[in-house]
Amino acid sequence: MSTKIYVVFYSLYSHVYQLAEAIVEGAKEVKNTEVHLYQVSELMSEDALEKSGAKETRKTFSHVPYISPDQLGDADAIIC
Repeated sequence: MSTKIYVVFYSLYSHVYQLAEAIVEGAKEVKNTEVHLYQVSELMSEDALEKSGAKETRKTFSHVPYISPDQLGDADAIIC
């Protein structure tokens, strides 16, 4: 039986996303682990993202699925 690990992040300019990716890669090296990367829902308005210049940067991790609170109970470990 494998250990299910969720790495959950929020990143505005992709710095934290890059850190989360590194954590995923490290966690995958542990035997019998299943590692998933998720992001939390956006906290800022579209207008604020546009004005801050973050809207374009966030496209680099737009492929990462969002996690919902009810999914958290499925994990054996959560790294935020």
